[in-house]
Amino acid sequence: MFTRFHRECVKTAAGFSYHGLVHRAGALFDERDFIDGENAIVDFKYSASPKVTWWFDHHQSAFLTPEDQRDFERGQADGSQAMRKFFDPKYVSCTSFIAHVGKTKFGFDVEPLAELIKWADIVDGARYESAKAAVEMAAPAMKLTMVIESASDDTLVQRIIPLLTEMPLQSVLDQGFVQELLGPLMERHWAGLELIRSRATLDKGVITFDITDQPTEGYNKFIPYYLFPEGTYNVGLSKSSFRTKVAVGTNPWTPLPADKLVNLAAICERYGGGGHARVGAISFPPDREDEARKAAGEIVAELRQSAG
Repeated sequence: MFTRFHRECVKTAAGFSYHGLVHRAGALFDERDFIDGENAIVDFKYSASPKVTWWFDHHQSAFLTPEDQRDFERGQADGSQAMRKFFDPKYVSCTSFIAHVGKTKFGFDVEPLAELIKWADIVDGARYESAKAAVEMAAPAMKLTMVIESASDDTLVQRIIPLLTEMPLQSVLDQGFVQELLGPLMERHWAGLELIRSRATLDKGVITFDITDQPTEGYNKFIPYYLFPEGTYNVGLSKSSFRTKVAVGTNPWTPLPADKLVNLAAICERYGGGGHARVGAISFPPDREDEARKAAGEIVAELRQSAG
């Protein structure tokens, strides 16, 4: 979305290059990754680096430090960054936020990207019609999301982003290099479901599981609710090549009203993590499983207590 917006409305870049960012323990940014020119951070935490010229984010936990937040607010107040850096946690996805800002402030025509905006909101906001739809992944957007989230090739997303600016999602999914990855990933997905099925338990409205002994670069976050539709919260422990992760989520299909639900971002922030009110995460170094397990246990106890 940002690529097409910048290309059509700003028109100051001869080309675009992409660098993925991940939430990990320790520093999130490396100044050497910022080029001499325009740098944009989208859908990720704020950086006060003077090299960052564009920023869009919609996460409640957008600022690593109070100093970062004050830097952003200064740029808004004096007007120096008011048309280059944007933050609004009310938006479901950063994609729809960029589309709105581009349309209302720059005259960006978002109609050709309506499918992309629709599915970005569904995926990022967990607005699937059911846990079955989220886990069984019949829609092209769901399969494409899995490929993007799961593939270990650092160049994959760099190849996909330009296609998303021009093609329907099915056409992107039909690309040969995407199809080569899809089959094995679907097999891994079903194996992951069975692994979580064998580990997950439900107690006092909280689903828990620990798969740190089976390192994975990711799993479908809706599997716990597919297995336990009556659960309200989920706390999962997993391990990848670069972190031990505590994932905390709220069942998107819970019948409980919003004012009865716990703000998970606020809980995760206490441990150095963050996210949204209904879903959050905490990253620990891969060799600090004990700390991650302790945090997970404390969070589980707090969520069970909130359920009465």
